[in-house]
This record gives sequence, structure tokens and C-alpha cells, in this order.
Amino acid sequence: MQDHFLNRYRTVRSRTEQICKPLKTEDYVVQPIVDVSPPKWHLGHTTWFYENFLLVPFLEGYPLFHSEFNYVFNSYYESVGARVLRTDRGNLSRPTTEEVYQYRAHVNEYMEELIQSEIGVHENVRFILEMGLNHEQQHQELLQYDIKYILGNNPLFPAYSTMNKKADSNEKATALTFESIQEGVYTIGHQGDGFHFDNEKGEHKVYLNPFEISNRLVTNQEYLEFMNAEGYSSFQFWLAEGWDWVKMNQINAPEYWHKIDGQWMNYTLSGIQPIEMEAPVSHISFFEADAYARWKGMRLPTEFEWEVAASQMGKVKDNCFVEGNRLTPAIQSEEGPHYFGTLWEWTSSAYRPYPNYTPPEGALGEYNGKFMINQMVLRGGSIATPSDHFRITYRNFFHPNLRWLFNGFRLAKSL
Repeated sequence: MQDHFLNRYRTVRSRTEQICKPLKTEDYVVQPIVDVSPPKWHLGHTTWFYENFLLVPFLEGYPLFHSEFNYVFNSYYESVGARVLRTDRGNLSRPTTEEVYQYRAHVNEYMEELIQSEIGVHENVRFILEMGLNHEQQHQELLQYDIKYILGNNPLFPAYSTMNKKADSNEKATALTFESIQEGVYTIGHQGDGFHFDNEKGEHKVYLNPFEISNRLVTNQEYLEFMNAEGYSSFQFWLAEGWDWVKMNQINAPEYWHKIDGQWMNYTLSGIQPIEMEAPVSHISFFEADAYARWKGMRLPTEFEWEVAASQMGKVKDNCFVEGNRLTPAIQSEEGPHYFGTLWEWTSSAYRPYPNYTPPEGALGEYNGKFMINQMVLRGGSIATPSDHFRITYRNFFHPNLRWLFNGFRLAKSL
């Protein structure tokens, strides 16, 4: 079992650095907006997590790499101490990128010692280690969002990588159809003993009225029809807060779309490319997804409808959605098939606790519970999601105005 955790630790840590490998030194410190953290900060924060929650409390005699790193790389854990403001992460020209990689190597050395020690087999240590690994995998996905935003807002639109540049494709999207889901009482929430975050508990029953849900995500072509129909200037399709957001920010297209010489283009990790009309529309806010659904006379599914539909429409094994057409590995392209797992999907559900939800004790209790306000739930996963993070019960959550994540949406309608 210790070998399993050691190999898993090495794999996860290596993957984070692999994502950063195409970057130049100058890319590591950029923070264009508050929601985007510099890649250097992700590298340090994920390392700080193991140091603070495992090495300091459990490994006797562990030498801190630097006494100020707890202040620099703490994210939002009030119970752990003071921290750099989120808006100031881009001001951290020091510590240098080289020092942060040295920090990672230092912590890795002592983490391997801890994992292979007698205390490394203790249940509490293994629980925190598993949490730390999943936490770093979440940051791997955020890293890809942030890298794309950093490069996509560079006036030169530099490519992150051209290794997997997608060729022009005439492939047509699957015809849009709707699957019917019968009314009934359904079980929601994580079942079984596999890893899951606390916000996936507790298991409970919900009643659903009959509804239909689309077999695929809305495409760029379909979304362009909404734009051409003056959807962005028609207030009747927008929630009041969404309409204010559109006007205040002068929104008229999805994130990364640019009209160049009369043609719609968008920034991808391979650089600026013509819009692939048959690909799923991505990088849109909840407000935009909701407005499009209203324009079509439909709506977004609730997270419970999504969970039930995913279990009936896809293949389920060990509580995981394993649709065979999901794009892997991550970071090849923002486009792909129209199945669960291509893009995170907005739902119409507010991010709230399930019945009898109880956060863990201590600092780890700050991981999810305190964010259960003013955010919307997304389901499914994206091509940037680590392959072992695909669970039907996985609940992602973001504020409704955010668009830099890899997201899209599908339609639903009541019967």
C-alpha cells in the first residue's frame, strides 16, 4: 500500500510540472485578473499543502524550506494564518521560479520519507495525503485555465503548444435530440467508499418531474445563431444580474472570440484559430448559457436532473461516468466530442449543502463548505480534468459571471 501511495504521489507531482514545461520564465508570474493565479503560485501552493498539513504535524524534525512561505502560499485557510491577498499573487516576483521548484524538490524528498515511514500507514495521514493529491489535481486543471487566460490575453496570442494542433475538420455535430427521463424518486450523492469530496455527501432522495435533456452540448454554430439574432442586446432573455453584467462589461461573444477581417476566430492553446462551428461552444458564463436556453424556449438542467440523466445516458462503473468518447489525455484541445466530460456543464442549481452535510473538522473544513453561497454548480468534467476525477456525483462550482474555465452547456425542458 505504501508503494501505491508513493507511486501516486510521484505521478501527480510530476504531472503538475509537466503542464508547466512549455512555459517561459516570464509566464510564471503573470496575473491578468483576480481569478487567475500565476503558474508559479500554483506550484508553490500545492507544495505548501503537503508541508503544512502533513510534514509539519507528522514528520518529526522536518525543516521548513522557508519560514515566510506559509504566508506566501496559503490560499484561503483562515485557521492556518495570514496570507498574501489573492489580488497580489502576481506581484510575487520573489521567490523566484527557480526557488519554487527547489521548494517542490525539498518537500518531495521529505514527503517520500513520510509516506515510507511507519506513521505513513496511519489512517489520518493517508486521508490527508489522498486529499492533498486530489487537491493538486484540481490545481492542475486550474493551471490549464490560467495558462490559457494568460496567453490568450497577450496581444500576440502566443501558442501554449503546437504539438497537438487540430487540423481543419468538416466533421458534423451529432444531430440534436432529447432523451426523456421519467418522473420519480432518485438517489443523489456519492455512494460507496471511493474518494469523494465532502460536498458530494450526504446521500439523499429527490423527486424529479418528467423532463427531457439534450444528447449533446450546444455548438458554436448554434450559439452564433443566438448572437446573430441580437441575443446580447435583447434584455428579455437575461436574468437581471446577467443583463447588468452584459452592459457593464460590453459582452457580445464568448470568451476568447475575436472578429478578425470579418471572420470569427478564437484563441486556443494552439494559438488563434478559426471558430470550429460544429464544436461545443465554450468559455461562457452561466448568464450566457441561461439566456441562450431562454431564447430557445428551454432551460438548463438542475444538477439533480443532470446526475440522473448521466447515469441513464452513459456507462457507469464504480460510481464514475466512463463515456468512451471523452477526450484524453488533457490539454490537447478545447474542442472535442459532445459527451459528458468534454466540458464542464452549467446547471441551474445553486451551490448549497446536501441534507445533513457536515464539513470535516479543522482547517480542511474550509475546503468546500464556506463557499456554498452565490455560486452555481457545474457537472461532468472537462478535457483538463484528471482522468480519475470523473464522477457523476462530482460538484464543481463557480460564480455565474466567470468564463475562463473549460465549460459549456446542454439544454433541458420540462414535460
